[in-house]
Amino acid sequence: MISREPTIERLATARSLLLEPFGLDESHLARALAEIRSHQVDDADLYFQYTRAEGWSLEEGIVKTGSFSIDQGVGVRAVSGEKTAFAYSDDISEASLLDAARTVRSISS
Repeated sequence: MISREPTIERLATARSLLLEPFGLDESHLARALAEIRSHQVDDADLYFQYTRAEGWSLEEGIVKTGSFSIDQGVGVRAVSGEKTAFAYSDDISEASLLDAARTVRSISS
């Protein structure tokens, strides 16, 4: 089923799940993108990931094994002409975001 949730609610959900728990807001994203654009790249984007998985193995109704994992991180991409640069960090923080932004902006050199 396709969600008909208004865009503003989707943004609020993304903000509460991907930014606020890590002390980030839209100004941090704008700062990272400005860091990349300062080197005249053609395009840039940010990708945030946060997934939780839980699994259980039952044998004759008895729990035999269980697992729980969290995968998280932030990726940055910059495009300059025919070249593309990527950087990624498992740490979602302002410092990691800016470090990744500085890494990909070098593509314009």
